[in-house]
Amino acid sequence: MYKDNSIAVVVPAYNEAGYVGDVIDTLPSFVDLAYVVDDGSTDGTWDEIVTHADAFNEDHTPEATAYDDVVVPIQHEENRGVGGALKTGYLHALEDEVDITAVLGGDGQMNPDELAKYLDPIAEGDADYAKGNRFMEQSDLDAMPGYRLVGNSILSYLTKFASGYWKTMDPQNGYTAISHEALRQADIENMYEYYGYCNDLLVKLNAENLRVADIACSAEYLYDDDWKSHINYGEYVPRVSGMLLRNYFWRLKNKYMLRDFHPLAAFYYLGTVIAGVAAIGLIGSGLTGSGDGDDDSPSLGSWAIGLLFGITFLLFGTVLDHNDNEALEIRVDDDTYETEVPSE
Repeated sequence: MYKDNSIAVVVPAYNEAGYVGDVIDTLPSFVDLAYVVDDGSTDGTWDEIVTHADAFNEDHTPEATAYDDVVVPIQHEENRGVGGALKTGYLHALEDEVDITAVLGGDGQMNPDELAKYLDPIAEGDADYAKGNRFMEQSDLDAMPGYRLVGNSILSYLTKFASGYWKTMDPQNGYTAISHEALRQADIENMYEYYGYCNDLLVKLNAENLRVADIACSAEYLYDDDWKSHINYGEYVPRVSGMLLRNYFWRLKNKYMLRDFHPLAAFYYLGTVIAGVAAIGLIGSGLTGSGDGDDDSPSLGSWAIGLLFGITFLLFGTVLDHNDNEALEIRVDDDTYETEVPSE
């Protein structure tokens, strides 16, 4: 229990033998339930989960009396991706009616001692969802590997358009916490299962007008020879970008056209169509040499003017979107709340 709220963590693990056991051993004492999900691992991850779960459960009991064991091992027969593992844990948390559910990576990169600060904005009623942000402190930016910094920055701005949370950065950060009510409204059954699940969830939360807290955080980056990222960036970037484009249109349709109407939807749709057509025409004219005044096709200048109009519509939509969602975002640092961490 934390500030009178029952607490669960979901620990997704895929081929994390040698790491996931330490994650279980260092669970904070206020965690009532830990759903440790082996996502179809091919190494000794499952055996390590079971061994450490048994040992932990012998020495610890949930403070919330509605639950039996703290650590609940769950095994997928096939690999479903980290989003699929989280979905499994989230659905268990919904069934168990846990007040706040957080995420701890099975690779040990997330510091369990910092978990409480993700719970604070939700426990205090200021947010429905809290996520880490490694962009808030210069020292954390300096520690981030260059390829992650570039990729994360690009995805951050794409996610701003798709989700409407314009102040939020570092959407790929997996250190999160979510309230029971937000989890119920977020359509977890249809959550994106591939990498990019965090971005997908932000879009669903915005469509429900739920509040998001950005939490200043650090991360430990592993450079051991026996560890490498499971992400294939050649597949990751186009898949997640496509998902964000689909979610962009989905949010506009559901939030600003079907449930209510807001002019920003018109600006966004017109801007996207006009800018897209003009950009294609401009590129096509440049490649084929048409549009130079010798035929009836639009000139390069006409395509350029069209592109400018499209971008202008998008900018108007962006301003309206930012203003409409500004109250749904807060930023939190280490001094915002009085964190209550019970002694072991």
